[in-house]
Amino acid sequence: MTVVEVLHGIAVADPFRWLEDADGPRTRAWLAEQDERWRAHDLPARQWFCERLSRLADAGMVTAPVFRGGHRFDLRRAAGEEHPVLYRDGRAVLDPGRLDPSGVTTLDHWQPSPDGRLLAYQLSRRGDEHACLHVADADTGRLVDGPIDGCRYSPVAWRPDGSGFWYVRFRQVRCHRLGSPADDDRVLMAEPASYGLALSEDGRWLTVFASPGPGRPGDLILTDLGTGAGRVVVRGARSAGVVGGDGRLYVVTDHEAPRARLRVAHPEAPDRWSDLVPEDPEAVFGNFAVIGGRLLVTKARHGATTLAEHDLATGAHLRDVALPGPGVLGPLGVPSWNASEAWVTYSDRVTAPGVWRFDGHALIPEARDPAAAGMSRHQVSYRSKDGTPVRMLIVARSGERGGPRPTLLCGYGGFGVPMSNAYAADSLAWVEAGGVLAIAGVRGGGEEGERWHQDGMGARKQNSIDDFAAAAEHLIADGWTTPDRLGAWGESNGGLLVAATLTQRPDLFAAAVCSAPLTDMVRYERSGLGPSWTGEYGSAADPAQLRWLLGYSPYHHVRPDRPYPATLFTVSASDTRVDPLHARKMCAALQHVSAGPVLLRVEPDTGHGARSTTRAITLAADALAFLARHTGLSVPFQVSAKQ
Repeated sequence: MTVVEVLHGIAVADPFRWLEDADGPRTRAWLAEQDERWRAHDLPARQWFCERLSRLADAGMVTAPVFRGGHRFDLRRAAGEEHPVLYRDGRAVLDPGRLDPSGVTTLDHWQPSPDGRLLAYQLSRRGDEHACLHVADADTGRLVDGPIDGCRYSPVAWRPDGSGFWYVRFRQVRCHRLGSPADDDRVLMAEPASYGLALSEDGRWLTVFASPGPGRPGDLILTDLGTGAGRVVVRGARSAGVVGGDGRLYVVTDHEAPRARLRVAHPEAPDRWSDLVPEDPEAVFGNFAVIGGRLLVTKARHGATTLAEHDLATGAHLRDVALPGPGVLGPLGVPSWNASEAWVTYSDRVTAPGVWRFDGHALIPEARDPAAAGMSRHQVSYRSKDGTPVRMLIVARSGERGGPRPTLLCGYGGFGVPMSNAYAADSLAWVEAGGVLAIAGVRGGGEEGERWHQDGMGARKQNSIDDFAAAAEHLIADGWTTPDRLGAWGESNGGLLVAATLTQRPDLFAAAVCSAPLTDMVRYERSGLGPSWTGEYGSAADPAQLRWLLGYSPYHHVRPDRPYPATLFTVSASDTRVDPLHARKMCAALQHVSAGPVLLRVEPDTGHGARSTTRAITLAADALAFLARHTGLSVPFQVSAKQ
């Protein structure tokens, strides 16, 4: 029987409410049937994508180094390894594969002590992301402290002497001393929130960013640990701050500056602000470092990173630093305040991340892979439904502009997170196979700053969907593809974006993949991390907000009179961020009205985020093979293989 609830005077039907009970016998039987359907679906390109992605993965990975006490820490994954390994001075100090040969344990976060002797790190199992914090001796690997539970992706701000640290437990800021029980830790901020922490090198000043949830504005608080006095220095904005080695308080904030700016003050008088690097009307401020008495600044300009030198005293622009291409730089890493060198990663859509060293004059490669040959990149602008210009990156094999091609359109559009030009092996494999890749920077993301984010959240979420549909229309009108050759792929909030667009404009797509999507926007805040996302989406408890949620909620817009594209939902059984119930209910709703294939792929022992290399390859190969089959992409040396 269909459940119908009357919410604020509106009758809301929920025909597949029973699928919310993951352990119910009816749900288990339904899941078994879905697994059979998925495994029976013929995917001829799957083996090719598996093999190609495996070869791309064999290139391994390495991160930019983190320096502590003269020691160099970095993450590396060699060919054949399932997880990155943490190294100190070239010697492995933490290998998740050795800790758990089953491959279901992931390293979620790590932070060395100031002298590099100790290592705080967080592990989680089976993708649940309920990380426990450990402290180990970096020389011997011996456990010094922990495990401390309740530390999901907690920042760690070490005391200068390594005797303890500030961290976040159960969404509270606490101070831990090594060797003491975690339950005895002093609580600095008890209000449950999302926190960011930074401690000055002398250990006196602690800056804390407190926000109600991901991507939401909050307060930046500066605390003098010597006196215990704290004060809010920026209110109601997205900010990050630190007291530098020169004694100045540096704050990156979008307060009254949607694209963010760098401000400075003295920590004793934080009300006397001055702009060091003002807001750029064409680029979003990224991060900064001090190198040899000069200020290095990164910005994101329409999805690509720029790097420039500024005068440290005045902030005046001195020069731009040449980059390897129109790609993305990672955070700037320096050994200490005002060091002489910095390290950074660079990647773009056809170039795997590599490590580069800035010697004060230019970027010098340390470890990198060459860019994939024969690829062309096109940055285009198109108009959305309301006339707003939106930018999109298109990647294709060189010389294949003529004629429509099977095309994959991707987007995210949420929480102020941008879709960047960074490398993705699955994207490269799709283009190598002859497909076209399009990345749309729709509203709701952070491509153009906080105002761009706000224009695609809450009551304006429909803008994100309109932008994505307009991207599809542009690709078709410009001759890149046709509706019977166009596929869409989105993950998490991007899964919501794709699901909402295919229910509103099913005529635009031949296939869609929704990975870990939100689909029932009336009940999303009742599970997973949904309660922390009401600032992004709104709450059904509010009558006005319920109406705008119902206006686009994919699950509530499935109609029997529409031909929907072939659709694959992929979920992880242990996902604690987005409950798989969303994909189950949406899959059932589409199957009820659609003659085309609507499938559900459930992966056990994984969560929303990190997973082993083999599992990541398998998931990507399955999704790409599904899209290839239903958009007509014939891969090179195609073989017949059933899933």
